[in-house]
Amino acid sequence: MRPHAGPVGGSRAWDMQLSEHDLKQLDEERIRSLAAENLRTLSLKLLADLKEAHDRLNQSPDNSSRPPSSRAPWERVSSDAQDDGEQEDEKPREADGRGEDGAEPNDPSSGAQGPKGADQEETRPTEKGQGKPGKPKGAPGYGRTVALAVTAERTHRPGECALCGQSLSPDAAQQAYTGRYEIDITSPCSGAPGLELTHTLHTYVDSQCSCGHWTRAEPGRCESEDGWTVELTEWHLVGPALVSLICALNLRLHCSRARIREFLHDWLQVDLCTATINQCIHEAGRAAEPVVREEIEAVVRQAELVYADETGWKEHGRPLWLWVFTCATASLFVVGRRTQEVVVRVLGEQFANWLMSDGYWAYRQYDWRLRCLAHLIRKARGLEQSLEAEANCFGEKTLEVLQTLMAAVYAAREGPPEVPLRQQHAAVLREFLAFCERHADAEHKKTRELARELLNDWDTFWVVLDYPWLPLTNNEAERALRHCRTPDLALNSMRLDRLKNEA
Repeated sequence: MRPHAGPVGGSRAWDMQLSEHDLKQLDEERIRSLAAENLRTLSLKLLADLKEAHDRLNQSPDNSSRPPSSRAPWERVSSDAQDDGEQEDEKPREADGRGEDGAEPNDPSSGAQGPKGADQEETRPTEKGQGKPGKPKGAPGYGRTVALAVTAERTHRPGECALCGQSLSPDAAQQAYTGRYEIDITSPCSGAPGLELTHTLHTYVDSQCSCGHWTRAEPGRCESEDGWTVELTEWHLVGPALVSLICALNLRLHCSRARIREFLHDWLQVDLCTATINQCIHEAGRAAEPVVREEIEAVVRQAELVYADETGWKEHGRPLWLWVFTCATASLFVVGRRTQEVVVRVLGEQFANWLMSDGYWAYRQYDWRLRCLAHLIRKARGLEQSLEAEANCFGEKTLEVLQTLMAAVYAAREGPPEVPLRQQHAAVLREFLAFCERHADAEHKKTRELARELLNDWDTFWVVLDYPWLPLTNNEAERALRHCRTPDLALNSMRLDRLKNEA
């Protein structure tokens, strides 16, 4: 069989006997002219390709690794629940889009008492080839369309003279040179439950020292840091409490930026553009990164049971991988290449606790490892529904064994069995092992691959027979990755440092 990228199913390789180049040369006249023996050979190839095409068309999230979101709308209501006992979650989607940094302070020569355009949104660049990005000279500007009532005012004065170092008196001569608004949420002053919206006017002033020098109060700004393109600055429209709410809506409740914008408009009467919301999420990631990284790494390494998974991830146009290592009390996210070095960097070389994962080879160096049975169930179900007799037989047998052993594990969780589970099902495992060995060189590719996968990680699948309280699936890691369905730097706050040798 030759690999061929067919039009159905994307760019993944098909195992078709006849390529598009071959089919374009076939027509009715050509087929009628073939000799009987050649016609039989062609018919066998067409039959194999027809079965493969039907199997591809029959793929669904229940019998393959396709995500639940790939279901047709009319299939989603009736097919949401899986019957394997523990539902497999969807792999997160990738999305792009990054916010821009906040506006800079106004021209100090303005001498204004209040803010001048401090909260205006930056203009977006035009398409390539359409001239320079930004607002054309002389064009009208665009700013916030809703003016909230100011609930508080705060003046920022310098503490000491920048020239002589003398402390500056609050009564010293001063003049405002710029300002900004800040929208935030806080608990009501009355102590009642709930949240209250605040709109604060921050004014920055120049103060004159007795030596005659004017010193300026500058908005706070963090220094640049390797590995980050996000700038942390005090010059921002959104306050820290509201940023936390935005992150919770995005990461915990899985709201898109557009839906967060809708929520803030409907419930808080705050209008923020999606770029500002995106910027809030990114800045929160950098602000939290040095606080939580080391603590989460230590917790994960000491956990008795860790779930691990990885998924594709694009960052600044680079194809990377997002890893998650999650336990009962923490989740550690790592952005890097799909290499064994990432796993060792997180768990260490001597990790001696339970590790639940999929079949990726990078996890195999650890002895105390568990394999997700939900992955096997999906693959076996796909083979069971195949039109190929060999695949159908192998899929049915695999499903039968998995369902029998999983039912025994569930029963053991209700009460300890009189006879250990592995001893009870020793004959079933011996028979299934021989069955997999017979199909390790099967002609049908997916049958051969599943048989070899079972043989390569044989012991990891049946550890639950000795310890029935251990998990049967890797759903915890799958669910953790759902929090990262958009490439937010806020999620990278819990990542390790980038590997020095990554591309």
